[in-house]
Amino acid sequence: MSYKSILVHLDPSQAVHNRLELALSLSKQFEAHLTGFFTVFRPEPGSFYVMAGNADLYRELDHRREERKGALERLFRAEMLRLGVAGEWQSSTEYANRYVPQAARLADLAIVGQYDPSDPESFVADQFVENLVLSSGRPVLVVPYARQFKSTGSRVLVAWDGSREATRALHDALPFLGRAKQVTVLTIDALKGEPPSSRIPGSDIAAIVSRYGANVATQDVEGMKDVPTGEAILSRAADLDADLLVMGCYGHSRWREWVLGGATRSILKSMTLPVLMSH
Repeated sequence: MSYKSILVHLDPSQAVHNRLELALSLSKQFEAHLTGFFTVFRPEPGSFYVMAGNADLYRELDHRREERKGALERLFRAEMLRLGVAGEWQSSTEYANRYVPQAARLADLAIVGQYDPSDPESFVADQFVENLVLSSGRPVLVVPYARQFKSTGSRVLVAWDGSREATRALHDALPFLGRAKQVTVLTIDALKGEPPSSRIPGSDIAAIVSRYGANVATQDVEGMKDVPTGEAILSRAADLDADLLVMGCYGHSRWREWVLGGATRSILKSMTLPVLMSH
């Protein structure tokens, strides 16, 4: 199995170069067609923004963004040529939460950046990453803003609880798992409250993954107290020196807001390594 079409979301943020470098590396590794999709923040359709007195400010902001976009496109095309990666550049001035999921549905894997609260340009739309994971129907690789990752997928940690979402994420990650040097299946209080007969043990799913040629180990953690699941997963990822976390994304729509599970929300906020999420 392999990814043959990869989409990377690009924006004017400071961390965008790290994300692009990783996307190019993965496209080279998987021999995948790479689409660079550039968007910036635009008000949501139907919203009312008071612009009086700020016209010059917004014109200057748009000018800087256009310059940034042009420089990024030139870099994107030059790096594709240097690495021998096939691909294309796309951009949209429309609302990102509507158009990026549509573009992602045409890819095997979408790559986006974690929101950086210290960088206003990393804000593309309200709950952009959450919306993409929950509405695109595709696996989404979220790249942290705080660290540089030139490659990922050598040491993979799979957060497993036997749920539909975790199953989807694991199978969406098989192109990574089959190439990894080490895969660890981590079970933390799997399906707490469910009878044991309804669970799929970590050892069972590890046996399935091993058939793809992966070197798989299992770790089971039960009865954790006073430690949020998201923190426990990130702590174990650090202990294992993992460079990729695979997990299901839990959430649903409530009016116009995506409501996420606690572990998903915690990891999106505090992630220290790339995270492949599926819903």
